[in-house]
Amino acid sequence: MPATRYDRAMKTRILLVEDDERLADLTAEYLRKNDFEVTIETRGDTAEARILHDDPELVMLDVMLPGKDGFEVCRAVRTRYKGVILMLTARDEDLDQILGLELGADDYIAKPVQPRLLLARIKALLRRSPGAANPADESPGADTEAELTFGSFHISQATRNAQLGDDAIDLTTAEFDLLWLLARHAGSILSRDDLLQQLRGIGFDGLDRSIDARISRLRRKLGDDPENPTRIKTVRGKGYLFSKHDWQ
Repeated sequence: MPATRYDRAMKTRILLVEDDERLADLTAEYLRKNDFEVTIETRGDTAEARILHDDPELVMLDVMLPGKDGFEVCRAVRTRYKGVILMLTARDEDLDQILGLELGADDYIAKPVQPRLLLARIKALLRRSPGAANPADESPGADTEAELTFGSFHISQATRNAQLGDDAIDLTTAEFDLLWLLARHAGSILSRDDLLQQLRGIGFDGLDRSIDARISRLRRKLGDDPENPTRIKTVRGKGYLFSKHDWQ
């Protein structure tokens, strides 16, 4: 049985699933220079077993792969792999980005990859991932003890767990971060720009659908009516509001 992320005190491990060997080598070299341990997998049909066996802190997963595409791999491992999945998508392919998020990817980045942006995105994702060996990036004074309860719904920042009644809610890192942010501002409207700035450090460009895709997934997991949601409400033209009520 592979060691868990909590057992490792060495470098943060990244598995790069990319069939373009030159791009993979260049990306891996850059990340290694920035103190990450990087291994490379070039085929989709062997990536699933590799991810589950190696259990890295983060998987960079290209969409176009031989044997099995990145979407299939993401779907296959998401319920069993608790680390971060960063999808590599073709530029301007909005459907790819949305589908990846719908399947449980934590984030996406467009190819060709800009090294500094990639590094910043990886560090941001790992800061929010439980058990990541990235202590230098911990935010000082971060609130790690807070817990919130609304009726039958409970969420804990300390354990990064959420529960509805007696049922634990299975959330990805990105889904938990969004849900926690919404719950922490319960009763207030948060715009897409607010959410993107706090979660990814970027503003809303009018096109990014990542927040919408995650809200859709959260509603399903929280038993919210997608046609008439009452727990995470859409306020037309303004953003989203987490209800303090409707959690019986």
